[in-house]
Amino acid sequence: MNGAPCPHDPPPADAADTAALLALVLAGGKAAPVRQLLDTCGSAGEVVAAGTGAWRAAGCSAEQCQAIATPDNAQLARAEQWLAAGGNHLLAWGSADYPPLLRDSPNPPLALFVAGNPALLWQPAIAIVGSRVPTPGGRDNARDFATTLAASGLTIASGLAAGIDAAAHRAALACGAPSYAVIGTGPDLAYPRHHRELQAQLAAAGAVVSEYPPGTPPRSGQFPARNRVLAALALGTVVIEAAERSGALITARLASEAGREAFAVPGSIHNPLTRGCHRLIRDGATLVTHASDILEGVANMAGELAVALQNRLHTPTSNAPAAPPLASALPGPDYQRLWNALGFDPTGMDSLIERTGLTAASLSSMLLVMELEGRVSSNYGRYTRT
Repeated sequence: MNGAPCPHDPPPADAADTAALLALVLAGGKAAPVRQLLDTCGSAGEVVAAGTGAWRAAGCSAEQCQAIATPDNAQLARAEQWLAAGGNHLLAWGSADYPPLLRDSPNPPLALFVAGNPALLWQPAIAIVGSRVPTPGGRDNARDFATTLAASGLTIASGLAAGIDAAAHRAALACGAPSYAVIGTGPDLAYPRHHRELQAQLAAAGAVVSEYPPGTPPRSGQFPARNRVLAALALGTVVIEAAERSGALITARLASEAGREAFAVPGSIHNPLTRGCHRLIRDGATLVTHASDILEGVANMAGELAVALQNRLHTPTSNAPAAPPLASALPGPDYQRLWNALGFDPTGMDSLIERTGLTAASLSSMLLVMELEGRVSSNYGRYTRT
């Protein structure tokens, strides 16, 4: 603990490194110095082993250093217990599985706690946000946009808040499409409480994502911070009904700051819930009246995400037009198995898992690559050859 340079021995066992990462997350404080340490040292275990001198030299506060050195054992045990449950995951900064769009955003979190399918965070998504007390028309717009975008192969993301958020999540789930929520509490807590069932449905059929460890209660400052993660993970953010002072406007601003697209649905000049949308349009957000407006706006970034996914899967990338969907052009044996399992009749994920023996996470990633190459089409979560 003398602040010496980070050791370069083989990394510690997975359980020990996970405990070290949890200690870094539970310590709170500024994330940038810890990200720097992780980049330099190579693992959370090596960061913790580097000691107080190295932590202070990187820019950690005295309080942060103390918390890293003496983590709260009760919080640590709760987080480890949550991770031990089936379907729960921890995506760490520096891990190959950390979502690429989030990695390249301003102030990314040290880690994400994910209940459900973490592969969804690599798939092209649109965030749909807005008022917690929308008009019936606003709720209908959220449902219609979410349904159409999901049918186009996009994942629907939102923040699990009442109103527009919940309407978008429910619309995606209703048509069998994936959806994930980025929340401002620990992943084991529901806020608002009456969304406990909806949160469970998202964890089962999609994902629930949080940068806060299990047991973290709702606090006001955590929700604007949550919005930056939601905005960064999505290709773009659509605002449907928002007052002039609204968290949805914060999400749209953060989307623009992260280099993402911001979209706003206009409405009556007499409706106070559209004033925020009109303000966004005045400030440069794209006015949208149909889902096709959004699809055109995010096409380029979707291609960039496909490249990142192909690199992650070690598949070849080409700037040339997609090759015809010939089995001989497939990049590997797992793709060949998936291609053989597909037909010209829509096939659901459960059937593909049974036919190929591959996991849902692997299939989701491979299907995205094949869809972006023009080999496969998706409709309400069912896949066909094109």
